[in-house]
Amino acid sequence: MAKLAFLGLGQMGTPMANRLLDAGHDLTVWNRTSAKTKPLVDLGASAAETPAEAVAGADAAITMVATPEALEEVMFGAGGIVRGTSPGQYLIDMSTVGPDTIRSVAARLPDHVTFTDAPVRGSVPEATEGTLQIYVGGTDAAFEAVEPLLRALGTPRHVGPLGAGAATKLVINLTLGVVMTAAGEALALGEALGLGRPTLLDSLEGSPIGGIVRGKRANIESGSYPPSFQLRHALKDIRLVTDTAARSGEELALAAATRGWFERAAEAGYADRDFSAVVATILAAAPGRAGAS
Repeated sequence: MAKLAFLGLGQMGTPMANRLLDAGHDLTVWNRTSAKTKPLVDLGASAAETPAEAVAGADAAITMVATPEALEEVMFGAGGIVRGTSPGQYLIDMSTVGPDTIRSVAARLPDHVTFTDAPVRGSVPEATEGTLQIYVGGTDAAFEAVEPLLRALGTPRHVGPLGAGAATKLVINLTLGVVMTAAGEALALGEALGLGRPTLLDSLEGSPIGGIVRGKRANIESGSYPPSFQLRHALKDIRLVTDTAARSGEELALAAATRGWFERAAEAGYADRDFSAVVATILAAAPGRAGAS
């Protein structure tokens, strides 16, 4: 078993850290809000006061934070990770921050550590069950070293050199956002044509977007949208997609339209609800129709 550090105990980070503890690893945890470390300490983890303290002496450190700015602070801010590294360590970022941020961070890390990016597909249930899909960017040697550690969290897949994991995650999350908004627009069109919502949902479950409709149908029918993947994070991801595409000279019309819907949903008060609440915003925008709330 390894000596590990885990930094970032949000909705995803906490169950992921729990799985590493269950796998028998010696775990030190850190979170910006220190109270979130207590449940893990009660289960046997140690808590650190700073990121540098968390990674000191660890074989590997995992970061799971919400934004590129948060990763920058954890890595290079006061008490940041770079102040606690030692030769031979592995740093694994599992956040969704985009390939540009990954390459920027890598360029400023000391030569004595090995950095990999390993963002995940899945939300809280998959993090809890250890069934995340993990997209790893790095050298072959780095993947061989970190893959046994990541197996406790899901299925690691080597997708290319450093930054390839972050790039793959953007591609995946683009499709996720587009399909979720497509479901909302399909419901809006169907209801405008006089079709009932239950019949529409039944039909959409058998359509090419059936998987996401089945997964989010309860949210749409109840109108409650309990957060599994918060809409604010989905919006952050789709902004990363459009910004990265713009820097690459790519015009992504569907991504731009999806971003617009998610921005409207956040403005409507759904930022802390599940990302499927974008459907409520689309339905509410339909003339003469009230969306779920």
